[in-house]
Amino acid sequence: MGMTITEKILARGCGAKEVHAGQIVNAKIDLAMTQDASGPIAFNEFRELGIPVWDKKKIFVCIDHFAPPTTLAQADTLKINADFARDYEIEHFFNIRGISHQLICEGGHIRPGMVAVGADSHTTTYGALGAFSTGIGSTEMCSVFATGELWFRVPEAIKVVVSGKLPEHVYSKDIILKLLSMIQANGATYKTLEFCGDTIADLSVEARLTLCNMSVEGGAKNAIIAPDEKTITYLEARGIKRGDMDLFQSDSDAKYIQEIRIDASELVPYVAKPHSPANGVPVGEVEGVPLQQVIIGSCTNGRTEDFKIAAGILRGHTVPRDLKCLITPASNQVIAELSQKGYLQVFADAGCIICNAGCNGCGIHALVNDGENCLSTNNRNYLGRMGSAKGSVYLSSPATAAASAISGKITDPRSR
Repeated sequence: MGMTITEKILARGCGAKEVHAGQIVNAKIDLAMTQDASGPIAFNEFRELGIPVWDKKKIFVCIDHFAPPTTLAQADTLKINADFARDYEIEHFFNIRGISHQLICEGGHIRPGMVAVGADSHTTTYGALGAFSTGIGSTEMCSVFATGELWFRVPEAIKVVVSGKLPEHVYSKDIILKLLSMIQANGATYKTLEFCGDTIADLSVEARLTLCNMSVEGGAKNAIIAPDEKTITYLEARGIKRGDMDLFQSDSDAKYIQEIRIDASELVPYVAKPHSPANGVPVGEVEGVPLQQVIIGSCTNGRTEDFKIAAGILRGHTVPRDLKCLITPASNQVIAELSQKGYLQVFADAGCIICNAGCNGCGIHALVNDGENCLSTNNRNYLGRMGSAKGSVYLSSPATAAASAISGKITDPRSR
């Protein structure tokens, strides 16, 4: 029997000729990431072991949530992160430089064939570059620090075939919101979501990152896209040689428990209603909902390509005086690119609030009050996650968010 990409990566990771769904394997870890909110538990437990970390070069300590801190408790948390990075001589310490997932991808730290774990659920993002990547708990991370290995049950796979040309103003965010509306929040629990089809091949690496980032909202253990020339070009630009990439492809006789097909040519802009990313509906079903806040950015849609889309719609317009529109770039590098391309000026002229790079738009610095509605390009809209449990958060693409910021209500970007 053939193997999927995920099975091949885990086979390499555990030194086996082949593995298949359901097997328990102990795989060597190529990259381990913590962020400021999840790291301290792992750090404190690890200190009690009194041993050195397994590999200083493979651990990434990232401060991106409480960035910058707004309470003394948050400041203490950041100190715990910084102290651990210093005491254990961690090579990769990202101190408020952007969101962990973006920094790892744009920095060329991830490559096809790697086994990567992160103490953050959206670690599934790296699957867009052909790696097996998944979120783990802080106590598991402590074990990884000590051994450089972790056990996995090889996940069953769901093939998601997306074909056809995307219509104007429809993007990868709309694809994933549509998929989540089909499978719901537990439809891919502990499964691999493997994306393929000519639509996926046409997507940029940045757009693929969006797909894999939000796959965990369907319960996926990991998401993955077979590496291709776009992947290789993206990584070569970041100093990774083609020969250092394991360009695994799924075998023709690999086993999938389900195949889902989406006709991209028939897609429309989607919006996820409160209070689940799986509550996706065509934008027309919620068009006209009044908004008090719009957020464009995050680890889901905070890359230069996303802001190019938003700036193209916002240029020459001003957001209503009673609406807050936050711009939350995913990294300092993205901010630099937005500045070079003139997009920051577009957002400033439109009356947007331009934030530092980080997770501040995900309920940390951008809270929703009682009775308020927010439309965001974030990945989650759980009840109370962004402030009041009496507020409502909707999710959309940057295009829909930008069009809605102009009108002050949820708006179909195709009407702009």
